[in-house]
Amino acid sequence: MSYYRPFSCLMCIIFIVVGFIFLFFSESVLVFFNTIASRAGMQQAPIQGIDFYLVLAVGYMYLVSLLAYLMHAHPGNATFPMLLTNAKLASSVMSLAFFIVHRPYPIYLTNCIVDGVIGLLTLYFYLQIRKTQT
Repeated sequence: MSYYRPFSCLMCIIFIVVGFIFLFFSESVLVFFNTIASRAGMQQAPIQGIDFYLVLAVGYMYLVSLLAYLMHAHPGNATFPMLLTNAKLASSVMSLAFFIVHRPYPIYLTNCIVDGVIGLLTLYFYLQIRKTQT
C-alpha cells in the first residue's frame, strides 16, 4: 500500500493533463491516432462532429481527476478507488467493444489498454483497502 498515495496523485495529475489536452487539442489527438492508423493500414476516425463528445470527455476527465485526488486525500476510504475502477474498466470494455463492433480505430484499442491497466491497478488498491478494513 506504500504506492497507493503516489499512484493516486500521479493519476490525478495525468487525468487533469489529459482533460486539458482533450479540451484544447482534441483535433490533434485524433490526427495523431489517424496518422498511426494510416501507417498501420487501419481505418481513420472521423474528426468532424466531435464537439458534443468533447464536452463529455472533459467532464469525464474532471470526474476521474477528482476521484484520484480523493483517493490521495483519503487513502483509507475504499469508495473512491471502487468508483474509479468502475469508470476505467467500463471505459476499457466499451472501447474494446467499439474496436470490435464499430471500427478498428487505434484510438479505441489504445483507450481499451490504458484504461484497462488503470482500472486493474485501481482494483488492486481497492481490494487492498478492503482487506485492511475486515
